Amino acid sequence: MMEKKYEIIVYGATGFTGQICCKYLRDNYADLVWAIGGRSKEKLEQIKSDFNLNCDVVVADGGDIDSLRALTGQTKVVLSTAGPFARYGSLLVQACVENETHYTDITGENHWVRGLIEKHHAEAASKGIRIIPSCGYDSIPSDLGTFFTISQFDKPVSRVDVYHQAQGGASGGTTETIFTMDGLSKEMRDPFVLNPDETVTEGQREKSKDGFVIEQVDGIEGWSGIGMMAVANTRVVRRSAALMEQNQKSYGRNFTFGEHGLFSTKGMARLASYGSILAFIVIGTPLKRLVRPFLLKPGEGPSQETQDNGWFRATFVAYSEDNERKICSMYGSGDPGYKSTGKMVCESALALARSDDLPGGSEYGGVLTSAVGLGEVLIDRLKRAEMEFKVLS
Repeated sequence: MMEKKYEIIVYGATGFTGQICCKYLRDNYADLVWAIGGRSKEKLEQIKSDFNLNCDVVVADGGDIDSLRALTGQTKVVLSTAGPFARYGSLLVQACVENETHYTDITGENHWVRGLIEKHHAEAASKGIRIIPSCGYDSIPSDLGTFFTISQFDKPVSRVDVYHQAQGGASGGTTETIFTMDGLSKEMRDPFVLNPDETVTEGQREKSKDGFVIEQVDGIEGWSGIGMMAVANTRVVRRSAALMEQNQKSYGRNFTFGEHGLFSTKGMARLASYGSILAFIVIGTPLKRLVRPFLLKPGEGPSQETQDNGWFRATFVAYSEDNERKICSMYGSGDPGYKSTGKMVCESALALARSDDLPGGSEYGGVLTSAVGLGEVLIDRLKRAEMEFKVLS
C-alpha cells in the first residue's frame, strides 16, 4: 500500500455527527495524524478552531472527482459522515478504491450500498481495500453483536434473533436521509439485496421475510414488536453470513437472522409498532411535504443532555443446529444515533488505520461489513471504549 500522509480524514466534519467524531478523536487519540475534510474551507477552519483540533483541513466537494482524488490520495482511511450518502458519497468511494484507501461511514442506505457492491466490490477485493459502510448504530450492534454471539458457539448456528432497546434523539441529517429514500423500492424489499449471487437457499428465503409479531420473548424480559431499523440491518447481517461462508468461518449452512424491537409491555409494543407503520406510510406519500417543515434541518440534532442520557441495548437469542440456546448482549451508553454512532465509526476507522491483524489477512478486501472486515479487532476496540459485549446465558 502507498505511504499516506494521514491515518484518517473525517469527511463531512462540519455536520452534526461529523463534529461528534472530531471531538471523540481529539479527546481519545491525541497522537492521531489526521485531517478534516468537506466542501467549505471556512466552515472546516471554524470547527478546527472552535474545537481546538490538532489536525489539518482538506477541501473537497462530494461532486468533484478530482478534488476527491486529491483528498483520498493523502490518507490511509476515509471516515465519512456526509449523508445522504446516495447524494454525496458515490464519487468519494470511487476515489478511495482508485487510491487504495480504506473507507468507512454511517449509512443505513442499502440501495446505495447495493450499487457500491456492483461497482466496486471486485476491484476493491483485488486491491485488498476494505470499503465498510454502515459502521454506526446502523448496523454495528446488529452485525457485530451477531458475530460475537455466534463466536460463543463452536458449532454451526441455525438462527439468531436480535431485540433492540434504545433511548435517544434524531438529527436533521437522518431525517433528510429518510425523506430522500422515497419509500421502499421492490429491490429494497428483497431481504437479500446485499447478498452475493447464488448465496441464498429456499429455506433461508422462507425464514427471512420482513414483518413483526407482538409476543413475549422466551428467555428475556419484554415483548417483541417492530424493529425500527430492521430493514437496513437485517440485509447487512445476511451479507456478513454469506461472505463468512465464502472465505472465513461459516455461521451455519442454513443460518437465518431476524431483528425486532423490545418493549416493556404489550401496549408499548403495539403502540410503537403501529405508530412506526403509520410514519412509514406518511413518508411514502405526498403527505411527507406537510411534515417535513416541522422536523430538524440537516446540521441540527439532539442536545448534549439527550446524547449523554441516551443508551442502547441489543439482546441476541441464538440457537445452534442441534438446538443449544445462548443469549448475549451488546450495550452502549450515549445516544445511539449520535454519541454511540460517533464512537463506533471512529473505532472502525482506527481499526482500519492501525491494525495489521484484520480478519481475512492483509490482502483481503471488497465492499465488506463490520463483522467480516473488522470482526474481533473492532470488538476489542469497542470494549476498551466502554461498550459491553456479554454472554448472558
